Amino acid sequence: MDDSATAHDAVGQFYARRGIGASSGVGERPAVVVVDVSRAFTSSAYGVGEDNPPAVPRIAEFLGHARAARVPIVFTTIAFEPDEDGASFGAKVPALRELRTDDPAAVEIDPLLGRRPEELVLVKKFPSAFFGTHLASHLVQRGVDTVIVTGCSTSGCIRATVVDAVSYGFRVVVPEECVFDRAEEPHRANLFDIRSKYADVLSTDDVEKYLAGVIEKAE
Repeated sequence: MDDSATAHDAVGQFYARRGIGASSGVGERPAVVVVDVSRAFTSSAYGVGEDNPPAVPRIAEFLGHARAARVPIVFTTIAFEPDEDGASFGAKVPALRELRTDDPAAVEIDPLLGRRPEELVLVKKFPSAFFGTHLASHLVQRGVDTVIVTGCSTSGCIRATVVDAVSYGFRVVVPEECVFDRAEEPHRANLFDIRSKYADVLSTDDVEKYLAGVIEKAE
């Protein structure tokens, strides 16, 4: 076990003694949010992207289970109008300014995920999938009580979306193999924080079993 894993274990034990990091559990009406897996984020031609992130095929597989369970699926991407500068977010992450609404790579979801026409795509301007979009009302209208968050990046838009989801009163689940980041250290550190404070971070296999249970209850 490396030093960082040992440190996380020690902090986890400390948190547990203080009543931090319990499981929040899942509800009966989940939805899946796929954060920013656009063509630009899966290509190193863009500053925000990398070629062939290994999590993307796992997300595609997971979405097959979600579709079988007939749960709502919402995709997000981030892009700015040609005359926008990205405001403070673009100032902090200038690579985002490459993402323009008139560039198909910025607004189209990676084709590996097989997005269907009825699956909503929200174009956002800031980290959270909820901020400045109608995602919350879209989920409430469908009676959703549990939000399953997938996509990228763990340390940025995933974390922001998770925090807002729990702030809106949803139970939140993160399938661990279905989120990714540009570097392993921030990915792991933020998964630890998300697990400790905001959401249940579970193996993707376990979340797929949960979705199978949703199917059984519907039959």
